[in-house]
Amino acid sequence: MNSYFYIINICVIIVFICLFFITRKSNRRWSNINDYLGKVTTTADSVRYGDLTTKIEKVDHPTYQNVTNSINRMVETLNDREKMIVEYQSELMNQNKLLESVINSLSDGILIINDKFEILRATPKILKWFGIKKGRDIIGKNVFDYIQLSCDDSEIDKISGVEVFIKHSPSNNFIITSQPLSSVEKKRYVMIIKDITTEKEIETLKEDFAATLTHDLKVPIVAASNMIDLLLAKKFGELSDKQEFALSSMRSSNKELLNLVQILLETYKINDAGRIDLVKEKISLNPFIQDIINEMQSIASDSGIEIFFEPSSSIVNIDADSMQLQRVVKNLISNAIDHSGSKKGIEIKVSQDQNFALISVVDFGQGIPKQNIKLIFNKYFSASNKMRKVGTGLGLYLSQKIVQAHGGEISVTSKQNVRTEFLIKLPK
Repeated sequence: MNSYFYIINICVIIVFICLFFITRKSNRRWSNINDYLGKVTTTADSVRYGDLTTKIEKVDHPTYQNVTNSINRMVETLNDREKMIVEYQSELMNQNKLLESVINSLSDGILIINDKFEILRATPKILKWFGIKKGRDIIGKNVFDYIQLSCDDSEIDKISGVEVFIKHSPSNNFIITSQPLSSVEKKRYVMIIKDITTEKEIETLKEDFAATLTHDLKVPIVAASNMIDLLLAKKFGELSDKQEFALSSMRSSNKELLNLVQILLETYKINDAGRIDLVKEKISLNPFIQDIINEMQSIASDSGIEIFFEPSSSIVNIDADSMQLQRVVKNLISNAIDHSGSKKGIEIKVSQDQNFALISVVDFGQGIPKQNIKLIFNKYFSASNKMRKVGTGLGLYLSQKIVQAHGGEISVTSKQNVRTEFLIKLPK
């Protein structure tokens, strides 16, 4: 019995010894884990506060080493990303500075306002025109404390090209345009103010120029033309053949000069008013075109060219301004005479389709180069220069504007050294 208790005591002692060693080993392991977790925590705190150079030192335990490598790679990646972000921020700042420099150098002034008309931002031009020294002094102020529109327009997003009076710059002329900024949640508007003082001065000069043309050029030309007509009518005595020939040439040149002045005046009116005022009446095209041909036939004959007219088989009536339409047809016939370069003649035809009346003018001269077809109706473009003939390039430009004012269109087709056709389409 005693031996039995002795054996049990020995076993208990062995168990306690084993537990002692197991517990000691476990405590050492937990101590290592705590140390490692402390390093991880220290590294995480460093990353949190922006230090991306901290790394966990290598450890011998394979499991810990895998975690260590992963954390170190993550820190390196974050460091690389931070460098990229810094580079992007630097580039963005440079771009913003460039954009701000460009905006500030514009001749137009730019305002950003909210839906309560409070100024949120203004360029240096605005500050100068408004008489403000520092930009912050204008922030939050009502824009209408500084400007006054020429018209009452409560819908700020529809203001476009409206004249505006700036109280601090009363001697200058301005126009304003406003557009909503759709890229922001809150309602914001950009207002662009343009100084048009110089344009106004140029406009005044144009008006003076038109008055000069009307009085100082047109009136003397008309007076000279009337005098030539009196001389040719032999009101001051008989004329020799040479004198009559010379006066006839002078009358022809005088008419061309008068027509040139008239084209300049009409072109000015278009540019100034942006439209042509028409006085429409009922016109029967067949006799209308025939009368123009009769008037132009003598000019064509002087160049050895005959005009052939093919009227419409039926009556074609349109509502048009007879004086303006006559100017268009005469210009096309005159161009055909100048550029024909052949004795084959000029063909003029009147026809119609379901909705339009058609007037065709065809010559068989040198034609128009393909690259010039799209330019032929541009202002100041003239093929006359290559042919050593006088021409402003305004005739076809003015003709197109007149036809368009009638709701029609004018087009040209040409094959070099074969034929050129100008086609007028006018609504019936």
